[in-house]
Amino acid sequence: MRIITGLARGRKLIEPEGMSIRPTTDQVKESIFNIIQFDIEGRSFLDLFAGSGQMGLEALSRGAKSATFVDESKAAIKLVWDNIALSRLEGARVQQGDSISFLAGKEKFDVIFLDPPYESPLLEKALEKIVQFDKLNSGGIIVCECQNEKVLPELEEPYRFLKSYRYGKIKITVFTRS
Repeated sequence: MRIITGLARGRKLIEPEGMSIRPTTDQVKESIFNIIQFDIEGRSFLDLFAGSGQMGLEALSRGAKSATFVDESKAAIKLVWDNIALSRLEGARVQQGDSISFLAGKEKFDVIFLDPPYESPLLEKALEKIVQFDKLNSGGIIVCECQNEKVLPELEEPYRFLKSYRYGKIKITVFTRS
């Protein structure tokens, strides 16, 4: 696991032990950042189910103004802090706690990355709360990673579906806010 490009290009990150954290593969990560490459620089990034923190760190390396990492697992939060230290990137904010409850706060974001455990209903709940609390700035994007079979809900205006991409058994779905 490494940072692919930008300020911290090539820096190796600490990989999680065991199966409780499932990091996005480098191939899928690179594809995601190719999709959103023009939506990163100077923007605020939310890595809601942070795990290792690699997605938010990649965003910071590529010029994001800030990255907020949220995870309920103490082990994941420790891993995020360790990887922030290794990357030597600035603009990171880390919060341990329930990811769905975090969405009730006032802060809005330009890019929200959602990659909860595949077998859980957390992706649907997060999308519902993002719309309910209007967490995305105008013109912002939501990137969802899930299994190919998962059918995501339609979002209410001003949120709308943009496109889905398939990478083997993984589906990336992008939404925007008008």
